Amino acid sequence: MDSFLRAVGRIPGALMVVPLFLGAVVNTLAPGSLEIGSFTTALFKGGAPVLIGLFFMCIGAQIDVRAALPSVEKGIVLMLAKYGAAVAVGLSVAFLTPDGNLWGLLPLAIIAAMSNSDGSLYVALTSQFGNKSDKGAISVLSVNDGPFLTLIALGAAGLAQMPLMALFAAIFPMILGFVLGNTSQIIRGFLAPGEKLIIPFAAFALGAGIDFRVLFTSGAVGILLGLSTVVISGGLAMGALILWHKVRKHPRPTRNVVAAACEATTAGNAIATPAAVAAVDPTFLAVQGTATAQVAAAVVTTAFAAPFLVAYIARRQAALGITPDNEEAMYEGTEATAAFEPQLSPATS
Repeated sequence: MDSFLRAVGRIPGALMVVPLFLGAVVNTLAPGSLEIGSFTTALFKGGAPVLIGLFFMCIGAQIDVRAALPSVEKGIVLMLAKYGAAVAVGLSVAFLTPDGNLWGLLPLAIIAAMSNSDGSLYVALTSQFGNKSDKGAISVLSVNDGPFLTLIALGAAGLAQMPLMALFAAIFPMILGFVLGNTSQIIRGFLAPGEKLIIPFAAFALGAGIDFRVLFTSGAVGILLGLSTVVISGGLAMGALILWHKVRKHPRPTRNVVAAACEATTAGNAIATPAAVAAVDPTFLAVQGTATAQVAAAVVTTAFAAPFLVAYIARRQAALGITPDNEEAMYEGTEATAAFEPQLSPATS
């Protein structure tokens, strides 16, 4: 069994995606097996809302309000750029296409997938290709975890009825986790395992509400969503980071944008967003299963594609004399600045 689990673990987003698929398979082939009642039905069929709420609380507890200024600035720039891309594309599809969707791709799925990035993959990629400020930006980028930003976009655009109390109820577990995690390291440490422990159970319960055939019909367009997330949100994030470097008057060899490429992903926890939105506005229940399948496809697609983008951007900017080390040296002061000053010239400054 352990060998099998190790093999399955190599699948991108396995912790969320594999249980989701298993739940969909069971629901498609033997739906009655999850309706036997008691704790079995409560956990594997009807437990998604409770599990998702607890999951969001654990996520909130890991968001650290304290971080170095460059990391905070970089995180804010990346978060706003990625969210801006998600809202622009999602609302354009909602309002500018005849049926309010693009080839079956739903605005709910677009905003949920494009606004929410894979934090663990981000940290892994920035650890390999980035610097301290790139990795530190995750403290701000963690804000895009969960349904909060998606709910705001849909509500502000009038696509969903978002009563203030219902919106507050949806995000309160994350707010509570944030407050507790930033006032007590003990609570933060206690809730930290929940980030991974809860995922497969919540994913299976979500999958138990999906007809497996949806994943190969309306859900298949999620591959396009994943590619769009890498290209559009990644591209806009890189552009925003370059603009930030210029506004801050950073020397050209320090204008590192690796973090933006690392942000061009969809997090596995985004699969839970359609269910969270539907819990606030029941009109989305009709498309919850399709949107969930599309986001799931985007998760896998970005997990495969994003590392290639990051490696390309790292090589490309290195060829231009721009490196994460140069940027880090600049932040560390004048003594370390010597690491990149020899590369400066009137043409590149």
